[in-house]
Amino acid sequence: MNRVSSKFKIQNSKFKLSLWRAFRGSGSKNFTPHSSFFILHFSFFIFFFLLVFACRRYNTQQPAQDAAEIERLKKEVLLRVNQQFVEEEIAEIDAFAERNGWQMKTTESGLRYMIYETGKGEKAAMGMTVTLEYTVSLLDCTVCYSSVLLGPKVFRLGYSDVETGLEEGVLLMQAGDKARMILPPHLAYGLTGDGNCIPLRAIILYDVGLVSVQ
Repeated sequence: MNRVSSKFKIQNSKFKLSLWRAFRGSGSKNFTPHSSFFILHFSFFIFFFLLVFACRRYNTQQPAQDAAEIERLKKEVLLRVNQQFVEEEIAEIDAFAERNGWQMKTTESGLRYMIYETGKGEKAAMGMTVTLEYTVSLLDCTVCYSSVLLGPKVFRLGYSDVETGLEEGVLLMQAGDKARMILPPHLAYGLTGDGNCIPLRAIILYDVGLVSVQ
């Protein structure tokens, strides 16, 4: 019992530190101390509960089984944390759209979009090369990137490294359309951001004009 308790204490300490580093970040504009404080403590509570359960079963476990149990518990806690983050992101996006009076549609992947100006050109499709005028900003209205400063974005659908959510949204447009798209982190830059203007776990807003498809 003492040996497995020590193992769990070490693993739990490392796990807490990795969670704190991964989800808090430094200087992240999308980090909300209150919600993350709750998530971390909720996670530790679940981990402690599962730890007690595992220790009670220790007398029948082998060392290899102990390691497997630790990994299973960590995955279970991370899954719960991720679910909490997703729920918070959905609530934040809903509130942002409501404040702006936007009636947005939601795809199965979680992309929010609205076409606010309709063009008459050809519809975008996989394999086509598209030219976009765009502005990328955070939900606090901080502008990160813009075609005004960087020039239009040109890429081939299905063959580029643009954000997954952007490509999905463009495939819903035709030349001449203008649209707004809200990309949750898993459709944008994930947990890490882009290492430049996009912070950790950022929800981003694209305002896009589809100039041409060919």
